[in-house]
Amino acid sequence: MLWIAILASFVSFLDGSVINVALPAISRELGGGLTTQQWVVDAYLITLGSLILVAGSLSDLLGRVVVLRAGLIGFGATSVMCALAPTADWLVLARALQGVAGALLVPSSLALITSNFDEAPRAKAIGQWTAGTTVAFIAGPLLGGVLVDSVGWRWIFGINVLPIAVTLYLLAVLRAKDVRKKGVRIDYPGAVLCVLGLAGPVYALIEQGNYGWGSPLILMPLALGILCLAGFIWHERTAHQPLLPLSLFSVRNFAVGNVATAFVYAALSIGGFIIVLFLQQVAGFPATMAALVLLPVSIVNILLASWFGSLAGRFGPRWFMAFGPALAGGGYLLMLATEIPVNYWTQLMPGILLFAVGLSATVAPLTAAILGSVSEQQAGIGSAVNNAVSRVAGLIGIALVGLVVGGELELDGFHRMVAVTAVLLILGGIVSAVGIQNRPKRPALRATQKVPSQSTRSRRIFKPGP
Repeated sequence: MLWIAILASFVSFLDGSVINVALPAISRELGGGLTTQQWVVDAYLITLGSLILVAGSLSDLLGRVVVLRAGLIGFGATSVMCALAPTADWLVLARALQGVAGALLVPSSLALITSNFDEAPRAKAIGQWTAGTTVAFIAGPLLGGVLVDSVGWRWIFGINVLPIAVTLYLLAVLRAKDVRKKGVRIDYPGAVLCVLGLAGPVYALIEQGNYGWGSPLILMPLALGILCLAGFIWHERTAHQPLLPLSLFSVRNFAVGNVATAFVYAALSIGGFIIVLFLQQVAGFPATMAALVLLPVSIVNILLASWFGSLAGRFGPRWFMAFGPALAGGGYLLMLATEIPVNYWTQLMPGILLFAVGLSATVAPLTAAILGSVSEQQAGIGSAVNNAVSRVAGLIGIALVGLVVGGELELDGFHRMVAVTAVLLILGGIVSAVGIQNRPKRPALRATQKVPSQSTRSRRIFKPGP
């Protein structure tokens, strides 16, 4: 079951990390420039981010295995559609459908772990699942760069077919037991309002460069999207089984943590997108070299993330969530020294390393603060909401790129986007410093209190965090 969960999530995360490297080659063959590149990323994120909570409910209603199998088949079919896309419009449509299938994979795979493992084995299984998705993030850009430089960008979608086929075979052979919950209702009106509420503003942000802000083709989708978002919030307040339980946001650390998540993950999406595009389209790097540029981020995260997570457990997450994004933002400010021709070692490497250290100090404490603020019974929906927030933040961040850069990416536009990325990261740190609260320390024993024996102390369960 564990390998099924890992492989199912692997293809979704791989597709999210591999696409940026292929964007210049896609634009050269299918046309469309920066607008097409934004849509290839955001079409996937619109459906994925808005439907991931619906997928969790479907998993409970129809069964984890049923939904997982449907997601795998759908992801495989839409990957083939992407690989065979004759036009940019076809590719964008296929990417949107791929996001629908991707939304079915992540919650169902995690639910499969929770329903087949108990207590300590479950924690170990989730750790192995996380390691598998980390491999996807690391391998994705490198594999994408090699494929783009050798056999072409279409193969970045074709490679999804093999792990999907293996996962479907394992599902059939192992005959995984399905789990369903009674009384689950799907919030379909909420899902529709969420999709339209995200799609309208994103369309306006991406296409404003082509039509202008005064065009009805921009103003009408923007207004409709804003109305749908307002309707979504109103509906979630009154729905019997809401897609997004707004009561969770009454918990201070959960609310503040998700605001910080929005700033940090918008910056992560923008940074990865703009660096890879700039290095290929302006600096002239081949796709493989552009992918290797960000490899230190993954390596530093593997080396330091667990250590920072342990420190946050001892001292509380607040200041790690404050200084981590600030350091990461400082790394992007260092990249403002980039000039043409680009010298990676002196102009980009120092900033990338500082960013990597800051990111390592941020991610584990951020996750711990958010999930530690809700009850164990709410941990599943809390994690799903935070996942959706990070996806939507990335979606909006990519949509803003054209507005800041202008019609065509050049050195000045790269500098502006690097500055915006730094500001977003620093804002995430400020929000955390002001809003996050560490758990109060337990009071010290008074002199008059009986000191527990050594055997009693040794039997106590250590709870991290002051």
